[in-house]
Amino acid sequence: MTMENRLLRRFLHYVKCDTTARDGARTYPSSRGQLRLGRHLVDELHAIGLADARQDQFGIVLATLPATVARPTPVIAWCAHLDTSPETTGKGVKPQVIRDYRGGDLPLAGDPARTIRTADNPELDGLIGRTLITTDGTTLLGADDKAGVAVVMEAAAWLREHPEIAHGPIRLCFTCDEEIGRGVDHLDPRQIAATACYTLDGEGTDRIDVETFSADKATVTIRGVNIHPSIAKGRMTNAVRAVADFVSRLPRDRLAPEATEDRQGFLHPYEIGGGVGEVTLSILLRDFAVEKLASQAQFLRNAAKATARDFPEAAISVRIDAQYRNMAEGLTREPRAVAYAQEALDRLGRTARLMIVRGGTDGSRLTEAGLPTPNLSCGAHTPHSPLEWACLEEMAESVAWLVALAETWAQREPLPKPAGKQLPRRRSPAPRRRPRS
Repeated sequence: MTMENRLLRRFLHYVKCDTTARDGARTYPSSRGQLRLGRHLVDELHAIGLADARQDQFGIVLATLPATVARPTPVIAWCAHLDTSPETTGKGVKPQVIRDYRGGDLPLAGDPARTIRTADNPELDGLIGRTLITTDGTTLLGADDKAGVAVVMEAAAWLREHPEIAHGPIRLCFTCDEEIGRGVDHLDPRQIAATACYTLDGEGTDRIDVETFSADKATVTIRGVNIHPSIAKGRMTNAVRAVADFVSRLPRDRLAPEATEDRQGFLHPYEIGGGVGEVTLSILLRDFAVEKLASQAQFLRNAAKATARDFPEAAISVRIDAQYRNMAEGLTREPRAVAYAQEALDRLGRTARLMIVRGGTDGSRLTEAGLPTPNLSCGAHTPHSPLEWACLEEMAESVAWLVALAETWAQREPLPKPAGKQLPRRRSPAPRRRPRS
């Protein structure tokens, strides 16, 4: 069996396991499917000879790929997440494999109203003759991040089968609940004990994500006065009407994801629940400059005060919770993390694209905690959607990248770490949308 065929088999098996994250759940992980997939990965890791593979009490899977060189070399880590986005169901995924793609739009058999269009996915024009995997239109595919899981597993298996490839110790880590911002809630970087880590959670091919949004979450609670509508005159304060007033004060032509791009931040109301007596609204605060999050929070508080003036009997609170921070500053403290990823691609005759992410990854929080963790592409496209798809050859390219990266870390002398060294940035990158992370 070729590496690509084995990689495809892994991926198709993983996406059929429902690991949808459940926002608001009181357990970690938030769904039992993540535990099931994690147990399966432990069995696979044992089968390829990683004796220390285990799943901890939180569902996180850890394992070590032993070094093939005797001299001391830095430990690196590869990380991917098991859960899928709650925005579209991941139950009953029916992946469609399209071999030798001929070009053009891709209608989805399970829902005739849904089509993957080249107008919305111009990268398809460069993938003629390749193997694509899509959904049937009724669920997401789960390439975010099961493409990453498959890439890490296949790279580990390949290195075990080829001990002649020189590499140092490699830690493998599979987290849970990344899609709801809890991926590393129960993961201490000391458990990984690496010099640098790489999340495999990026779109397309040959991308290194070196900046992410900084992120907070606002929870707006409006308590009204509920009474039977037949006797409500002068006595009822309807929290539903109050929250509608509040949302109407959030701009739609700016500070909204549907009106911003590149380095522009936004406020994103994405979930609402309740009734006349009480309504809760969840809002994402996002910007590349962390100091702008405070301005966004103040904007929400001012909107709440304005709504309170029109609904004086309502009680309105705005709670802000920190989520993650832009990884850019943390990566400058260990420039080898990005430089060696670039060099590994150079060894393969490919060129890395340094990109920004209009969202976040587990790497954002790991970097903030002191473990530099850039994000690498792994062949996924259009995440969180029934229109999600993946390219097998791009996934295979990511496997080759990880193998070359392991060799690079083992063979290169450490780079100097000059104070204040900055990573190069692209000013007009193709943004990546991860609205719930």
